[in-house]
Amino acid sequence: ENVLVSGSRDKTVILWDTRTWKVRRVIPVLERVECTGFLGNGSFIYTGGESGKVRIWETENGKEATQEQEVGGDGENVVHIIHHSDLPFLLSIHADQTLLLHSLSPLGDLSSGGILEPLPMIRRISGFHDEIIDLAYLTPDHLLLALATNTEDVRLVSLMTSANHPSDDVSRSPVLDAPYFGADVALLKGHEDIIICLDVDWSGCWLATGAKDNTARLWRIDPTASSYTCFATFTGHAESLGAISMPRMIPPVGSAAYMKPLDYPPPFLLTGSQDRTIKRWDTTIIRASAKADKKPARAVYTRKAHDKDINAIDVNHNSTLFATASQDRTVKIWSVEEGEVQGVLRGHRRGVWSVKFAPRDSPTFIGDNGPASASRGIVLTGSGDKTAKLWSLADYSCLRTLEGHTNSILKVVWLNPVGGEGRDKRGALVATAGGDGLVKVWDANSAEVECTLDNHEDRVWALAVHPTTNTLVSGGGDGTITFWADTTSTTIAASAAASTARVEQEQQLQNYIHAHSYRSAITLALQLNHPGRLLALFTSVVNTNPPESGSLSGLVAVDEVLASLGEEQFFTLLLRIRDWNTNARTAPVAQRILWTLVKCYPASSFTRLRSTSRGADVRGSSLKEVINALKAYTERHYRRMEDLVNESYLIEYTLREMDEVAFANGDGTSDRDQDFIMV
Repeated sequence: ENVLVSGSRDKTVILWDTRTWKVRRVIPVLERVECTGFLGNGSFIYTGGESGKVRIWETENGKEATQEQEVGGDGENVVHIIHHSDLPFLLSIHADQTLLLHSLSPLGDLSSGGILEPLPMIRRISGFHDEIIDLAYLTPDHLLLALATNTEDVRLVSLMTSANHPSDDVSRSPVLDAPYFGADVALLKGHEDIIICLDVDWSGCWLATGAKDNTARLWRIDPTASSYTCFATFTGHAESLGAISMPRMIPPVGSAAYMKPLDYPPPFLLTGSQDRTIKRWDTTIIRASAKADKKPARAVYTRKAHDKDINAIDVNHNSTLFATASQDRTVKIWSVEEGEVQGVLRGHRRGVWSVKFAPRDSPTFIGDNGPASASRGIVLTGSGDKTAKLWSLADYSCLRTLEGHTNSILKVVWLNPVGGEGRDKRGALVATAGGDGLVKVWDANSAEVECTLDNHEDRVWALAVHPTTNTLVSGGGDGTITFWADTTSTTIAASAAASTARVEQEQQLQNYIHAHSYRSAITLALQLNHPGRLLALFTSVVNTNPPESGSLSGLVAVDEVLASLGEEQFFTLLLRIRDWNTNARTAPVAQRILWTLVKCYPASSFTRLRSTSRGADVRGSSLKEVINALKAYTERHYRRMEDLVNESYLIEYTLREMDEVAFANGDGTSDRDQDFIMV
């Protein structure tokens, strides 16, 4: 009691007596202290500082209660710690905008002078992911996302939502410790420098990483047991790894490898480096044991592959071929077993950043030289020349060039074939991510952009597609991860339903016109935005012979409909009258309907009108513009009529004079009344 604790960047913690304000004890912490406080009714002190670790000290003797901990990396230093006496945890805030929740339960069993292991971490919350360099879906249910975030660690983030994690069946979830979307599940530590590339096998249980420390690592991902371990380390490259790939061939259904993928690592691993070589690593001799990560992995073969850095590697669907993309502007196709070049793809004008083989079940691709099948081999590449290209492995020729990005294309993926009539008609779809911050989805057959996705403020380095839902996830230099849902099926279904409803309404409109149900016909024609049908209807009404007595338009029923229009319908009809009034042939009908409206509505009704029509083709956004257009063409029509009247006087005079000349005799008399016989 009556003790105040203070921590300083002089690497000490001081306990003060608040009654005399004298120093009771000085504890040398040997690190710059940013935050300190009491725990356990004053029995312990916590400190946090430049080491990035939370340390516990005994108040009575000033000894450290926690074991010696490894100093954290850059950006991991603790800037603040928050603790409340009623809560069983404390919250440490780190310089890299990360929040860590530490359990205080081990303090209850700690005796005086005892040694305590570091406080267990309950949860990790990342406030900022830095630059997203690469990402991949993990686990068979695809409920984890692996992120390479410009650091030497891999972050595993939960994609759990209420839709894929029902509250009444928690056992179905493989991520028991992360029940919400975006939660940090684990941090894979082992690399000593920034991780550049990721790849995942067919099951999502094995993750491969390549880093600037010249090594590759294979990780075993078992979220059910909360086990995320390094299975093997591959050392041998002379420079940093820029590309990594594993086979994705699915084992036979019912086999041991299919039923228990965690016990069967991928058979081999391919890596590409800035040292311009590729290596194949055999993983079948490595067994999952406590000493596995200490057992050196040996490369099956090493090949000098390119003249410049290797940016990407991809294995085809049956694991017989793999492709390498390089800054030397070429893509090479290799055999997996022998490591021999099978062909070279040339055509890009800048370095090639990404390469992907077409999925096994991709639709037939129609190229310039005819159809090409994915079973024979189709490769998609993205380059710094702002284009993506589709290549045939039958003759190693370019089938299509996709142009549309304004900066380098950094990542390409194939969207998975989805059943459905609408998708089959569109054929194969691919997606590209560029340095312009855009993600584009393309129709591979037509080389046309289906849609452009814009949510990034910096270049998009990473792009992945969900194996079943085709959800795209993109990550870029702005630290933003964006999920793009594939709404193709929903859009097609909605369009089909809208088309069916429109056909039914059009037939109903014809029925209304045939039955002379003018109110329903006019209302439906305005709703469907059918100016032609509406004009034909009003033309038949205006030309009614004889017109009904007391009618303004020609039929009393139509007058009643026009006098009871809603504000939106009224304005839409004025827009149609404006359009009809521009044509001399339809102007009489437009003038007649306009005259009817003027007679039926007071001037105040016109002044209250606003452009509220959402379905019509609104080219005039205000009543003033509509009235000005009506006025201009009406005056033109009246001038034309006046000119016709004046010309008619001349025609009558000419005809009268011609009659007098034709029937006059020499004596001035006329033979107009005599009978003539025409021979």
